[in-house]
Amino acid sequence: MAWKSYELDREAQKLVLAAKQRDEKSLNQSYKMRMAVAYGLERFWGEHLRLVAKEREKSLYWKETWDALVTVMANAGVEIPNDPVKVDNTSEIQKMSDRLWKLDIADQRVALAVLTQLCDCIVWWTQRYKG
Repeated sequence: MAWKSYELDREAQKLVLAAKQRDEKSLNQSYKMRMAVAYGLERFWGEHLRLVAKEREKSLYWKETWDALVTVMANAGVEIPNDPVKVDNTSEIQKMSDRLWKLDIADQRVALAVLTQLCDCIVWWTQRYKG
């Protein structure tokens, strides 16, 4: 079986450019994303909910990064939950969180490794494009 890059670097560049186009200040989230990976998938996923009411552009950057992870993992044959939730619907949030907590441990580890690399790429592109 051949090694596949899944174009993480290209995905990261697209994410950074989209965030820069919307609001360059949200690029500071890149570093926070990279640090948040250490806390697990559930916390990384939930961060967009925390930001949505007060800092919409930052929230969107986190959500787009999560969506990119889900897509990359699907291309690798691993399903990562990505249920649509409303920030004020505790039941939806709990269901999504439960799905993340119940992921197979091997899938969690692979997803965290991929998310780490994706965020490293995001930080690299942020350093290149930040004004």
